[in-house]
Amino acid sequence: MLRNAQSAFPKVQSDCLRRVLVVDDSRAQRRILTLMLERWGFEVAEAEDAEKGLTLCESFYPDLIISDWMMPGMSGVEFCKAFRRMKRDRYGYFILLTSKSEKAAVASGLESGADDFLTKPVHGDELRARILAGARILSMEQELQAKNGVIAKTLSELQTVHASINKDLQQARVLQQSLMPTRSVRYGKSQVSVMLHSCGHVGGDLAGMFGDACGDFGLFNLDVSGHGIASAMITARVAGYLTSKYPDENLALRRCGAQDGFLPPKCVASRLNARMVGQKGVTEYLTMAYVQVDAQSGRTRFVQAGHPPPLLLRATGEVAFLGDGGLPIGLIEDAEYEDHTVKLHPGDKVLLYSDGFTEAMLPDGRMLDEDGFLEIVKSVAADRSGPDFLDGLYEALQAKTRFAQDFDDDISAALLEYGGV
Repeated sequence: MLRNAQSAFPKVQSDCLRRVLVVDDSRAQRRILTLMLERWGFEVAEAEDAEKGLTLCESFYPDLIISDWMMPGMSGVEFCKAFRRMKRDRYGYFILLTSKSEKAAVASGLESGADDFLTKPVHGDELRARILAGARILSMEQELQAKNGVIAKTLSELQTVHASINKDLQQARVLQQSLMPTRSVRYGKSQVSVMLHSCGHVGGDLAGMFGDACGDFGLFNLDVSGHGIASAMITARVAGYLTSKYPDENLALRRCGAQDGFLPPKCVASRLNARMVGQKGVTEYLTMAYVQVDAQSGRTRFVQAGHPPPLLLRATGEVAFLGDGGLPIGLIEDAEYEDHTVKLHPGDKVLLYSDGFTEAMLPDGRMLDEDGFLEIVKSVAADRSGPDFLDGLYEALQAKTRFAQDFDDDISAALLEYGGV
């Protein structure tokens, strides 16, 4: 029975708790509970057993169920389990009425999915307090569901935007690869090969080559600061300054009639620096190693602008890192650069490479550095040449660092194999 059922209670019905289903085999108990709930502002439905209660759940759609534990046929615990298995778009609060007070019985009820208990005879104040507690939980559940809806909608919008960006980046990757239209070019008996592996969709590294009508040629490797789209855009612009397709636009070539030919590498670096510094709002800079080869004499000039030192591999087996550093391009206005000269002989190689090689992290946390890089170069230099040499170098780097696919930095290189006149 219900005791102290005070009709003066204010309404406790809320937006999240409006409908209550009372399930009890005692008609008198149902009516007492129903009258109390209706006075508190709830819409109430009654069922004399659990089977009819389940049927009502499909049409009445209660926010709260108050069910007796002991009933003929399906018990309140079994009813709760069946209710929890029903598909609903929001949570339903479940209170069991019982005369049981043993801990094992309470635990059994909780395991069935019940949210709360009331011991018979039911006290009006206690019933109201339990309903208010259920209303708070349902309110929080409703708020959480609303927020989840907003999150799901936002996530869907972000996925759409991400898919569009990803499509654009895939196209940008294709366009960036087109900046290196061929992996290998022969200049007489000499060969220049290039390689590029970006750590993202697009990157800031580039390698390339170009020649003139006399058979002389140049090769370069550069690395723009940072990663991603901004660096890739700078790379694309610089590629236009060192293009092999349109010699008239190439900063490394002079077009003065009889004086046609290559400018000194230091002049190329200075001209490129002036272009980079002159770009307003651009904070990126680049490092570069640029080599120019006189095909007839083997006389080779190069400039090192903050880039890793070129590696000379003599046909005799001698190896040496060349250059002494230099300032990056686009960092300081009126920066001065220095030419270096080396004499090449047939069979000699010059390797330009980005710091993605030397700064690659080993499993023990150390960087590969120049000594480790030289080790993997020697491992592939004996029996590989051209693009195959560069591919072997990349594979050896993967094996050394135990990376299956990606690195944290772009990996690029340019290989000159001098063949003589």
